Amino acid sequence: MDFDPTRYPYTKDIHLDIYYNLVKPRVFEEKMLVLLRQGKLGKWFSGIGQEALSVGATMAMQSDEFILPMHRNLGVFTTRKVPLARLISQFQGGAEGFTKGRDRSFHFGSIDHGIVGMISHLGPQLAVADGIALASQLNHQKKVTLVFTGEGATSEGDFHEALNVASVWNLPVIFLVENNGFALSTPTEEQYHCKNLIDKGIGYGMEAYQLDGNNVLEVFRVLTSLAFSLRINPRPVLIEGLTFRMRGHEEASGTKYVSHEKLDAWAELDPIKNYEKYLLSLGILEPGDPEKIREDFKKEIDEALAEAEAHLAIEVDAEKELDEVYAPFPDISLSEPGNTVSGKASSDVFIAPNLRFLDAIRQAILMGMEKYPHLILMGQDIAEYGGAFKLTEGLLEKFGKDRVRNTPLCESAILGIGLGLSIRGYKSIIEMQFADFVTMGFNQIVNNLAKVYYRWGQKADVVIRMPTGAGMAAGPYHSQSNEAWFIKTPGLKVVYPAFPFDAKGLFLSSLEDPNPVLFFEHKFLYRSQTGPVPEEYYTLPIGKGHTLMEGRDLSIITYGMGVHWALECLKENPQIHADLIDLRSLQPWDKELVLESVKKTGKALILHEDTLTCGFGAEISAYLSEHAFRYLDAPILRCASLDTPIPANAHLEEEFLAKKRLKESLVYLWKF
Repeated sequence: MDFDPTRYPYTKDIHLDIYYNLVKPRVFEEKMLVLLRQGKLGKWFSGIGQEALSVGATMAMQSDEFILPMHRNLGVFTTRKVPLARLISQFQGGAEGFTKGRDRSFHFGSIDHGIVGMISHLGPQLAVADGIALASQLNHQKKVTLVFTGEGATSEGDFHEALNVASVWNLPVIFLVENNGFALSTPTEEQYHCKNLIDKGIGYGMEAYQLDGNNVLEVFRVLTSLAFSLRINPRPVLIEGLTFRMRGHEEASGTKYVSHEKLDAWAELDPIKNYEKYLLSLGILEPGDPEKIREDFKKEIDEALAEAEAHLAIEVDAEKELDEVYAPFPDISLSEPGNTVSGKASSDVFIAPNLRFLDAIRQAILMGMEKYPHLILMGQDIAEYGGAFKLTEGLLEKFGKDRVRNTPLCESAILGIGLGLSIRGYKSIIEMQFADFVTMGFNQIVNNLAKVYYRWGQKADVVIRMPTGAGMAAGPYHSQSNEAWFIKTPGLKVVYPAFPFDAKGLFLSSLEDPNPVLFFEHKFLYRSQTGPVPEEYYTLPIGKGHTLMEGRDLSIITYGMGVHWALECLKENPQIHADLIDLRSLQPWDKELVLESVKKTGKALILHEDTLTCGFGAEISAYLSEHAFRYLDAPILRCASLDTPIPANAHLEEEFLAKKRLKESLVYLWKF
């Protein structure tokens, strides 16, 4: 390993600082391996042999620049001076850990230290880095974001989407790939076919550099230079650091799939051993110094371990766990005029101009962007074109391209960027051009946005617009009702209005809520449904339903398009007097309102456009079976769409939809 003094003309203090930072994670990890053997640690991902990349890269960054590390980047945490006792508590699942025992390993972040951790799916943090860098750009801060990934994760779509968006938007991100030769046991030749990973940078029009990842001075030199350049001229850069891990993917997996010859060869390239020899040759280290430095670190780590183990026990409290799934947000009542806490407020009580459903949402977006200067709107074709449904038309001219951003077809990356923006104090509205396309970003929603607050207390202040529903003969990929996919995921909120008045008030509430909200907008209602909507800013409480009609014969519980089907059917059957409940919100949903109605009427018809099996109606039915059984005079009845994909032919679609069977279901229950 060539440590040419002319190439690395650093002072003695810098050399010693690098050495201390390099040795500390090695000594720390050696202690963790002892704890693992003692059964005091659940799992460990070794970074032995790879410390130079973590330490050199971290030291090249300014202290207030964000770093997004991976499993083997312990050196990032120790170099950033994260308290060792808290780190140990985190690894042991203790009460003082960053995730309070709710997640393990490096699956956490610490905003105080400028660190945002990974999740097990490896790739999603790359887009989060894009979001953090975008916030720096919007704030006119000359800052760089550094994100680590492994050579295996470069095969994932998240890698390609994140690089593509960063390149298109000129985001100052350093994508550092630790190429240690194996993704668990899969060698690089079975992982990708290009000669070098930096070749992938060509396709995204970005600079790419390969470096010796075991030479800490080279890592420090290259990244210091690049970070300085990116602060002046923002753009993304791809770096491939060639290195090797001397232990298994995690300790249980071992290294039997690696030849002894390869292990011996890389052992000779140990980043600490070689740098230590160099410093001894220069006289920067004296012969006894390395052992003394190690002993000092061992003492510090032992003290931290004692502190961590003194606070290891976790008080198990189900209520606390439930309370901390969502970021705190006070109940919102409708600001003047009226009050909706009872769920019975209506736009009838005041004079307001009529607006189409589509225009009510546009007005809410406009008001939200006026109220929150750090609110960013993102989606495909939403800027000059005005969106697929022209709902965002005119917003670009008012707020400019920084805040109204056309995106590439990279749903996963854009959702990850939303989380990155939230980490930096921004809000975002992200449009799925059709709700069906959300599958491309499913992982970011259910595993990153939904869980981040529960895991380490970071809010995900993101509203995801979901144009949804059938009625336009658009077929199985532009018509699905997929709200049930998300209702069961703790950490998400799901809103589904049926009227313009509700759409505006609930959208503004969704913007104020610091939690991720999926806002479903039925496409058929965009231009077919009009109603009175106040011109002023107002909010409606998420989780409160609305009783549209009252009667003692039975209760109809529905939402979205189902509300309008029910209104039409009841009008055509005036002999039936029903409570008609519009849920408006599906997660949380108004259990109290529904329960009181069913207790009164004794009969429940649950109606939704989604398919029958495992639709949200199944959850409502189960709840009523448990809590209203003694009040029921008839079986709980569900009316839903057929358990088939949505057909494109208009006649087939009509047969598919729940509306086709609504009258029959209603009359049957009424006569029961």
